[in-house]
Amino acid sequence: MGNSLLIVPMRYYSLEKYINLFDGYRKVFKIDSHNLMLLQLDGARYLIESNCPHREYPLSSSDVSGMELVCPQHAYRFDIRNGELTHFSEEPCRNLRCYEVIDRDNEVGVMLDG
Repeated sequence: MGNSLLIVPMRYYSLEKYINLFDGYRKVFKIDSHNLMLLQLDGARYLIESNCPHREYPLSSSDVSGMELVCPQHAYRFDIRNGELTHFSEEPCRNLRCYEVIDRDNEVGVMLDG
C-alpha cells in the first residue's frame, strides 16, 4: 500500500480593519489552538505567536526594541520580522512562529489550518 497524504484545508480568519491599525498597535487573538499577536511598527504589520516559546509567558506586555520583541519574564529577544531568537538568558529555545498577514478588502487576516 502507498503512503496516503492528509490534506488539511486552510481557512481565512479576519483579524482587524485597516482603519483601526496604527504604529504601536498590538492585539492578541486566540483562534482554535493558535495564540497570535498582531503588531504594527513603522507602517509594517507582523503576526507572531503571542507566547514566548521559552516558558510560554504571554508576550502581550513585551517591550519592542528596534525590531526585537523582548519577553518581560527572562529578557529573551526575538526578531519581529522572522521570529528568530536573537538573545537568551537561560537555555536557548526555538524561534517564534510567524504567520503571513493577508490583506483582504478593508482588513487584515490570516490563513490557518482548519
